[in-house]
Amino acid sequence: MKLILATRKSPLALTQTEIVAAWLRERLPGTECELLKVVTTGDKQTEWSLAKQGGKGLFTAELEQALMRGEAHAAVHSCKDLPGDNPAGLAVAGFLPREVTNDVLVLREGVTRPAMIATGSPRRQLQIARLFPDAKFTEIRGNVDTRLKKIAAGAADATILAAAGMKRLGYTSWPGLVFRPLNFSESVPAVGQGAIAIQCRAADVGIFVPVLDVATGRTVTLERAFQSALGSGCQVAFAAHATTETLYFFHEKTGIRTFPLKDADFAQPVLTAARILKELNFHG
Repeated sequence: MKLILATRKSPLALTQTEIVAAWLRERLPGTECELLKVVTTGDKQTEWSLAKQGGKGLFTAELEQALMRGEAHAAVHSCKDLPGDNPAGLAVAGFLPREVTNDVLVLREGVTRPAMIATGSPRRQLQIARLFPDAKFTEIRGNVDTRLKKIAAGAADATILAAAGMKRLGYTSWPGLVFRPLNFSESVPAVGQGAIAIQCRAADVGIFVPVLDVATGRTVTLERAFQSALGSGCQVAFAAHATTETLYFFHEKTGIRTFPLKDADFAQPVLTAARILKELNFHG
């Protein structure tokens, strides 16, 4: 069986898709995988502010269109890029085992309290402002290595990156920079952060489901239920991160909140999200 995997062309996207290809070849004997490299709107519009443009689907729409045209069997996404709802006829089959999920504060060497932090994410801006209330923010775009180079060169004092992407690319250090992991009480990760999502046509879900990770599916599906309920994209300061026992929630209206989770909460993620949002006085 030959499977064509649609992917963005960024170094991280290609690395993640090669991880998926290796995973599928190992668990589906006789499977060959070919990469279909696609340029998305978010990749083309490098000067756009994702927060101002409304980043929903900017890094996924073209991959989804390739699926709908039958050019690929699956699309490989950083789950945190995926909108909460699938286009008609498509489904998220599941996820590979999740990588580390936290954010990392990247500081220029010698800086302890950054005056200028480069991140365009409202989620990250509002949370990191609690740690550094005097800091100002500027937008930064580009691949992980591009962002690291910009900070090392003095474009800003600091930036914030996902630990998962840095780990997958092998970036454990960088000349002139200090990496400081952030815990969940400092920065709640984006929905799906650290997870690689496999999206396909709804009719093909059965090909992938048996070989994908159940534990990651439980936590990410719950997180995505909050995303769907709130209709949140890159322009909204919102985050939900689930562990086996705790939901970490952040919204610009509530700040960081935590809620205990039981097994039953994962069985009905939509109802769980609705209950917690009601407790937080979200209506609609």
